[in-house]
Amino acid sequence: MKCILSTLIIASIFITSCTLQKKTTESNDYEVKRDTLTLFDHSRNRKIPVAFYYPKTNKKIPNQQVIIFNHGYGFNKGGDYFVYSYLTEKLASKGYFTVSIQHELTTDSLLPTEGNLQIVRRPFWQNGSDNILFVLNELKKTRPELDYQHLTLIGHSNGGDMAALFTNQHPNLVYKLITMDNRRMFLPRTYVPKVYTLRSNDYPADEGVLPNEEEQKKYHITVQPTLINHGHMDNKGTAEEQKNLNYFVLKYLSEP
Repeated sequence: MKCILSTLIIASIFITSCTLQKKTTESNDYEVKRDTLTLFDHSRNRKIPVAFYYPKTNKKIPNQQVIIFNHGYGFNKGGDYFVYSYLTEKLASKGYFTVSIQHELTTDSLLPTEGNLQIVRRPFWQNGSDNILFVLNELKKTRPELDYQHLTLIGHSNGGDMAALFTNQHPNLVYKLITMDNRRMFLPRTYVPKVYTLRSNDYPADEGVLPNEEEQKKYHITVQPTLINHGHMDNKGTAEEQKNLNYFVLKYLSEP
């Protein structure tokens, strides 16, 4: 693999790096490039590490859609935005400009585990929602040619709760929401954005988080059970589990 160092001149960038990765699992897939950098939100005095996965091609991809991915909780150890590469790289290989955000920093308080979690974790989800909005706005400045009318948010577990909160707060900015076993934040009950959720076989969601059957039919919301453990929805999953998750996500992205 060849590594090319590049500099992105953005007022809010704190650190920049670039890695090139090759993805050739299917003949029609693009090779994938990964750039990593750290944005800085001056209004919150906060670093926001991000990774961009995108097709390596000299040809412009018309109406290239944007996906923002949000990782599950990693106990503030850092690096969590890399551990879903089976999915983020697959999405980029199919032509999507995919952004993965590191939400927790080592200096952050740990996620509460006691009390009413829908209440005590809300500030942490709000922090994630604010991260998403900041990254989205920065991306619009530096990559204005991308298709922001069809923005998809994907999130696993706590990251799914963040993505659901963002969609509830900014429904006009989101085209599709795909959560992977979020458990606490209520999913939107809307026609638009379109809502999909993949469920694990071991952890149930809190009462009211998922739409009931009547709501699923009314708003065309997809609630898809799987045989995959909650903790196997990142790179720890087997090749078959990763294949299944990729299949569902790509299927949802392809639907009108």
